[in-house]
Amino acid sequence: MAKKNYDVIIIGGGASGLMCAITAGQRGRHVLVIERSKKPGRKILMSGGGRCNFTNLNMGAEYFLSQNPHFCKSALSRYTQWDFISLVEKYSIPYHQRDHGRLFCDHSAKDILSMLLQECDQAGVEILPLCEVSRIEFNDRYQISTTNGQFSTESLVTATGGLSIPRMGSTGFGYQIADQFGLSVVPKAAGLVPFTFTDPLLSIFARLSGIAITARVSTGNQSFLENILFTHRGLSGPAILQISNYWKPGEIVSIDLLPDQNCETLLINSKQTHPKSLLRSILNHHLPKSLVNELESMWWKETSGRKLADFPDQFLIEIAQKINNWELKPSGTEGYKTAEVTIGGIDTNELSSKTMESRKQPGLYLIGEVVDVTGHLGGYNFQWAWSSGYIAGLSV
Repeated sequence: MAKKNYDVIIIGGGASGLMCAITAGQRGRHVLVIERSKKPGRKILMSGGGRCNFTNLNMGAEYFLSQNPHFCKSALSRYTQWDFISLVEKYSIPYHQRDHGRLFCDHSAKDILSMLLQECDQAGVEILPLCEVSRIEFNDRYQISTTNGQFSTESLVTATGGLSIPRMGSTGFGYQIADQFGLSVVPKAAGLVPFTFTDPLLSIFARLSGIAITARVSTGNQSFLENILFTHRGLSGPAILQISNYWKPGEIVSIDLLPDQNCETLLINSKQTHPKSLLRSILNHHLPKSLVNELESMWWKETSGRKLADFPDQFLIEIAQKINNWELKPSGTEGYKTAEVTIGGIDTNELSSKTMESRKQPGLYLIGEVVDVTGHLGGYNFQWAWSSGYIAGLSV
């Protein structure tokens, strides 16, 4: 079978790969996207609960994790959130803003994927689904062996994603490509992922499953104020997912269940103004009753029937401190199965921040999640995909 020659071949038809393909195609490059799944953009379709949190109004390097915190600045400044918003508006896709500057489609993530595929079509990009790469060789050009034949290209782009959500097709193939061409890989971990616990906390959280409250979650010097969600396996919700990027196994996580209240002041004042009330009755005004019942079982079960007036101030202060600073030690996370992103990846020292090209291997580009740049929850990882794909597309 004769080899088909292309100017650019992109392995991976996700967010970054499609953006790179569009940009390169618009420059007149002959572009092929190789996608192992039946259709491109599967993660786009499932993101944001099917509404696709496609970017964020608040953008900056401080919202990203990397061993080189400055690496992402060039790409983010050359293709901004406003650039992508302009593209969305060009296609008249209705969207709305949620808290923390997050932008979502009004209708469906299908609108974003359809927009990208139309842009690819207009730019003359070829997309080859259900295609597996079996071998890559380099001798002046890249020779790529696949289940659909042999291909040759001068520029090879790795847009294969990380290890998160393997049911969506993640395989870690990009790290194999990096290893083949001598690129270093920063240690990887599941990111934006729920915490798991062992008993007795696991049983408590299972009984509270489905309850969500606003809380401040902290570890080290990082803190996030958003919802937490109790689940049958542990804790999830935006604040938990955010802090999971910074948590290390064995570390303590602190949860402030009343982030807008000084609980010590609340309880001491309540003792004076409502001395005959039960402690749980006061807390029921501020927290779900089922949660208060579990806290009571843990912290003041033996004295649950006593009136506030019967509690020493010091005891109330100790309870208040636990409510404002509930220290928990997760047993782990749910791992890549449910993680939204992969922390770590291709060492940014190996890449040009202006083009995403390998410093060691000419014509090899690496973009998106496979690189050691991980965004916070809230559209940041999509923006990194758009931005890194764009700047690579200008260079390939």
